[in-house]
Amino acid sequence: MAAKKLNNLRINAGVWRSRVIKFPDAEGLRPTPERVRQTIFNWLGQDLTGLNCLDLFAGTGVMGFEALSRNAKSAVMVEKAPAVYQAMLDNQSTLKAERAQILQMDALSYLDKTSCLDKTQQLFDVIFLDPPYNQGWLDKVLPKLPAHLAPQGVVYVEAEYALAEDAVWQVFKHSKAGNVFYHLLKLRDE
Repeated sequence: MAAKKLNNLRINAGVWRSRVIKFPDAEGLRPTPERVRQTIFNWLGQDLTGLNCLDLFAGTGVMGFEALSRNAKSAVMVEKAPAVYQAMLDNQSTLKAERAQILQMDALSYLDKTSCLDKTQQLFDVIFLDPPYNQGWLDKVLPKLPAHLAPQGVVYVEAEYALAEDAVWQVFKHSKAGNVFYHLLKLRDE
């Protein structure tokens, strides 16, 4: 029996520029397109030195690996699907990405486990949020993120629709590529 072919993505910039990460097909997995990643990291600034990142619904892990390639201090990547999680571990090993922490668990479980009750919890400067579409994840996850966001931190959100501002979140950058709407959010009271 032949081994199942893996898909490839290239890291855009930084120390791992042009390095390839591999990932399997999986239901609902939609890697962030290269053009969108370029825009997001232009918005964030090309150099993420000293920033702690969280990649919820990490999928391929490309956002976390991109952040680490651009000198992020750390990237916690959370993925529930076993085959996709294993591919991220393989990519971590290939890249020698020691500053990556890859966890196999549900995003809500991660947020609840590391809740604001723990005063020593890590706060994140950038949170990448690209949940499966049409499952109501944003309504479940966005209310929990302020407790995990560092002062002046931002949240990148990919969605199947344009996000509206509310009492908590301000949309300060947004664009659309094909059927993907992507945004940078910050807390309104900052």
